[in-house]
Amino acid sequence: MHDPTGGERCPAQDPLAALRRPGDVGCDVYLTGTVFLDIVFTGLDGAPVRGTESWARGMGSSPGGVANMATALARLGLRTSLAAAFGDDKYGEYCWETLDEGEGIDLSLSRTAPGWHSPVTVSMAYEGERTMVSHGHQAPLPEPPAGPLPPARSAVTCLEPGRPQPWTAAAADRGALLFADVGWDDSGRWDLAALPELAYCEAFLPNADEAMRYARTDCPRRAARVLAETVPLVVVTLGDRGAYAADGRTGETAEVPAVAVDALDTTGAGDVFVAGFVTGSLAGWPLSDRLAFAGLTASLSVQEFGGSLSAPGWPEVAAWRRQVLAGEREAAPDHAFLDDVLSVLGCPTPGAHAAAEARRRAAPTLGFRSRG
Repeated sequence: MHDPTGGERCPAQDPLAALRRPGDVGCDVYLTGTVFLDIVFTGLDGAPVRGTESWARGMGSSPGGVANMATALARLGLRTSLAAAFGDDKYGEYCWETLDEGEGIDLSLSRTAPGWHSPVTVSMAYEGERTMVSHGHQAPLPEPPAGPLPPARSAVTCLEPGRPQPWTAAAADRGALLFADVGWDDSGRWDLAALPELAYCEAFLPNADEAMRYARTDCPRRAARVLAETVPLVVVTLGDRGAYAADGRTGETAEVPAVAVDALDTTGAGDVFVAGFVTGSLAGWPLSDRLAFAGLTASLSVQEFGGSLSAPGWPEVAAWRRQVLAGEREAAPDHAFLDDVLSVLGCPTPGAHAAAEARRRAAPTLGFRSRG
């Protein structure tokens, strides 16, 4: 199958194909939020030092912010709808074109805001860390910028204390499964009551620091179990130690280690993790498989620069699995389930010619965009 971004897709790339029925909703995941233009510098020897000039060995530009997760979901074959505001400058034009034409994301609910400067983030990656500087103004459009909400299998929201998101209730009322991550609580209160949208959520996916603060404990695993008394399913990311999940309905817990890789840039890794978990959840996979897949996709993403540009698709997942089976990477028994998944998707089997390994990537920088 031809891919307009220049790579080759697996012949079949829809992880929900077996579940689709005539008359089903056309949207798998609905998202809303702010799209940034991300400018990423990599290959720095260390953090920038005041009063000096630092040279980076690598650089790229890509849509960022909520576009990271939208791209990650779309590359895993989910029909993704994004409602966002775009600036009417060149940055906004580039982001819209990349997401619409390059990634196949539905932007019919998005709008261009006249006279609005696109938000920009500059990210500097070094020694496995990153430093970011952002600039932007409030979009002169409501959030979400267009309505009503489309019928969707699921929706993903980033919760912010003190910033209500009434659309979540509407999405849940229409049958969407809600998945939520959370931003840092600058107030320092870490009060679950400030996140009323959790009442509508199927799953909550904080990192270890966030989970422990909300649960008032110094153990991330205990934090997951405590929070699962409020939200049906809690997934706590543990950084390079993997992830832990607790299902408050069944009492089931699961933990998987992280996949070891050489990290280039961690921008967007959390978004990719959520996208992988949502994909497995909608496909009906067991909890441990969902965790393992989410962790794998996040690990694959940090080997490339940028948030949205680094999100892996099924060709990258298949290539990684072939390398494991060929002994070129450390064995990963938690990922054996992928053999059946990749076979159903039509991706190359171990030992087959790997034509599908060509990466699906939008243009990596504004400087190389076609003028034709």
